[in-house]
Amino acid sequence: METFEDFVKGLIKILNIKQDIEKLTINEQQKFISKINEYLYTNYEGIGTTHELDEDFEYLSDFHKYWENNHKKILNPHIDEEKCELAAEVLHKIYKEYGENPFSELYDTHKLTLEEICKVRFLTANQDFRGSRDFKFLAKIYHDDPSIFDLQFISEQPDIFLSKLKMGKLSQTDKRIKYAKTVVNYLLEKVIEPYELFEYFKNDYLELRKNLIELKGSGYGQKKVDMFLRDMHLLGVWGKGMNFDKIDVASDINTIKVALRTGILKTDILLLSSFLDIFCYQYGLMDEFTAKAWRKVWEIWQKKYPEETIESPSQIDYLIYRLIGKEFCKDRLFLFKCTKYNHEFYWHTGRNKTCQICYKETKKRIPALLVFRDLPCKYKEGHIAIQSNSVRDSILPKTDECPFIEVCKPREKNFKKLNPPKSISILGRTGWTTAYTKKDEGGGGLMA
Repeated sequence: METFEDFVKGLIKILNIKQDIEKLTINEQQKFISKINEYLYTNYEGIGTTHELDEDFEYLSDFHKYWENNHKKILNPHIDEEKCELAAEVLHKIYKEYGENPFSELYDTHKLTLEEICKVRFLTANQDFRGSRDFKFLAKIYHDDPSIFDLQFISEQPDIFLSKLKMGKLSQTDKRIKYAKTVVNYLLEKVIEPYELFEYFKNDYLELRKNLIELKGSGYGQKKVDMFLRDMHLLGVWGKGMNFDKIDVASDINTIKVALRTGILKTDILLLSSFLDIFCYQYGLMDEFTAKAWRKVWEIWQKKYPEETIESPSQIDYLIYRLIGKEFCKDRLFLFKCTKYNHEFYWHTGRNKTCQICYKETKKRIPALLVFRDLPCKYKEGHIAIQSNSVRDSILPKTDECPFIEVCKPREKNFKKLNPPKSISILGRTGWTTAYTKKDEGGGGLMA
C-alpha cells in the first residue's frame, strides 16, 4: 500500500529533486494536500474562459487550462496499423461465414412505417436515447398517440414533449428543451418532415451529416449523427444514396474498450480517471480516435477484399458494440469453490449459489462461494460463458470464443485489461459547471 510519504517521494523522484523525505509532518501534509486541491479544483477572478457547447465557461482551475491545452500531447492516441490489419482479417472471416447479418441487424421497429421510424429516431436520437434499447418504448408512445411527435406541438411545448418521453424529470432539462426546439424549428423552417431530409440534401449522407453537425444547439454531434444515419440506411428508411462509406462507427465506451484491448488504438499513458478529465477532453479525444481506428480497420479490409466487405465502417458498430463490447469483453466468467469438498468450477452467472459438481454427481445442493470473476477470453473455460450468451445466439451462433482473441492475446502475460474513459457531463446538477469554487472559499466539487 502506498503511503502519503511514498506518494510525495514518487513525485520527487519523477521531478529528479535531490531531497530525502523520511517522515512528513502533519503541517507539511496539510500544505501539500491544499496545494493539490488548489491547482486541480479551484479557480479565481480573472482565470479566463473556455468555449464549449456553444457557450463560454470560466475555467474550473489552473489544471483545467493546462489539460485543455495539453491533453492531446499527454495522451498521444495513435493507431497501430499492424493490429488494424489483424482486426480486419477477423471481420472478413466473420463476413465470409455469416454474411452481412452481424453488420446490419439493428432492432425491431415494431410495425412503424419508414416515415414514422425516421420521425421517432430523428426527434429523440439527440436526447441521449440509446437506439435499440429504447425503441420499443418510443414505438409504443407513438402507437398510443402520434400527435406527441407533431413538429408544431414540440416547437410550442417542448417541455410537454419531453415529459411524454419520460425525460421531463431527468437532469439537464434546459439543454434537452433547447435540443428539442432546435431540431423541430429546423424542419419547420424548411417545411419538411424528417423523412424528407435525405431528398432535401440530394441523397447525400455526407452533406446531410455536415449540416446536422453544424446545427448549433441541436444536440447532434458527430457520434449521434453517424448513429442516426447508419440506422436510416440499415433499416431501409433511405436508399443507398451517396457517401454512406463516409459515416463512422458511433463511438461509445464499448467500441473504445475493444479498440484499446485489441491494440488498434493506443495511448502513451493509461487513461486518466474521469475526476481528472475536466470538461471531458480525454473522452472526446478517445471518441474521435476510436472512430478513426475502426475506419482504418475497414479501409484495410476493403482494400484487401473489395468483393467481400461491407459498405461503411459504421456497420461495424453493431457487432463491436452489441456483442463484443457488451457481452464478450466483460467479466462474465465466474470461478466458484465448493464449501464442503473444495471443488472449483467455472460458471456463466454470479447468481449461482450451489456447487454444480456436487449437484451433477449426487443431486445434493452444497453451497458454493464466488472466488472471482473475469473475462471469458482469458481462460480455456471461457466457452462456458460464451455458449450461454443469448445475444451471441442471434449474431454469431457458432462462436465459442471472442473472435478477436488472436488480436488481443488475453492469455499472454503482457495483456492488459484496459478500460475505456468515463464522462462527467459539463452541464447539469452533477456536472462540471456545478463544481466551481474559489481558492479562498474551500468546499465545492462534484455532487453524487
